[in-house]
Amino acid sequence: MGRVIFSVNYDIIPEKRVEYLDIVRELKNIVKSDGLESYSVYEQKSKENSFQEIYVYKTEQAWEDSDEIENERVDILMTKLSDLIKDKSTHYSTLFEVEN
Repeated sequence: MGRVIFSVNYDIIPEKRVEYLDIVRELKNIVKSDGLESYSVYEQKSKENSFQEIYVYKTEQAWEDSDEIENERVDILMTKLSDLIKDKSTHYSTLFEVEN
């Protein structure tokens, strides 16, 4: 099985930027699971306050299993994060690596 890239794009409420960045810094330190190669957050160069979270999983199975992993602190931070995102701005994408 090839790797899986899961991404979430969204715009945040501009007045909440500092709070958003604080939450993301903490998330980057604690988001971990078996099979998760990396978790990164990027801001679009041409659109301030528009961000993309990127999760790279080693296998499709690791990606599927990630929904079952419970971490109370991550759940709390994700809930706070969702309160900072503009309505109807969230888009999800899942990419599966092409194998030979």
